[in-house]
Amino acid sequence: MLVDSHCHLGDRAFDEDRAEVVSRAWQAGLGRILVIGESRGATDIAFTLAENDPRISVAVGLHPHEASQWTPDVAAWLRTLAPRPAMVALGEIGLDYHYDHSPREQQWRAFDDQLALATELQLPAVIHAREADDDIAAMLRNHPDATVVMHSFSSGMELWRTAIELDHYISFSGMVTFRNWTLQDAVRNTPIDRLLVETDAPYLAPVPRRGKRNEPAYVRHVADQVAVLRGVTPEEIITRTGANASRLFGWPSLLTSPIVDYP
Repeated sequence: MLVDSHCHLGDRAFDEDRAEVVSRAWQAGLGRILVIGESRGATDIAFTLAENDPRISVAVGLHPHEASQWTPDVAAWLRTLAPRPAMVALGEIGLDYHYDHSPREQQWRAFDDQLALATELQLPAVIHAREADDDIAAMLRNHPDATVVMHSFSSGMELWRTAIELDHYISFSGMVTFRNWTLQDAVRNTPIDRLLVETDAPYLAPVPRRGKRNEPAYVRHVADQVAVLRGVTPEEIITRTGANASRLFGWPSLLTSPIVDYP
């Protein structure tokens, strides 16, 4: 089952043709899509999509850019969402020291609290990590019972090793197709039962779509490049990453159309 394990279909970039984007994903052979609710508005759209199609699931969390808004009320809101069947993960959460849109102390507090909440709710956490490798690694070690996905992994190999040692999942996006990609060893050496693929749409469109709006249908380009780097067939990557995502997010098997040529 080909899946997109991380995208932002609630983003305004899809306001004009969201239904068509979803339709193209199914036509491209996808069996599941995980939509990230990075804001309340995006969360509402994500749950509406999920209510209309059981192949769509939702993750909700406070992004590190918004960490200054973290309060007990936000935590309570996340608790009210957790029982909904479509919600299968908490995220994306983490640390971003590149933009520092929120003070680092507040990012740390929001990340710490949300990892604890994900553990309590028995939900996997989707991690955003940018230029904060040491602090991300320390936080993961502080929460040994959490299960996390290192989303759109592009960090250093030390953080990769920490995540692997803690038995977490590593997800790769369209960046693996970029000419300046340098983390081939991370792609090659991630244990096959901890490997995921994603688009992060509308961002990070893979070659040959680079520079344009990304969408879930293009995840096949990611799977193809991961297969090249690992020296296996695309079908093996599709099968194994689909099984990994299904196990992680509690997705039952769904009958899907055969894998087809992608746009």
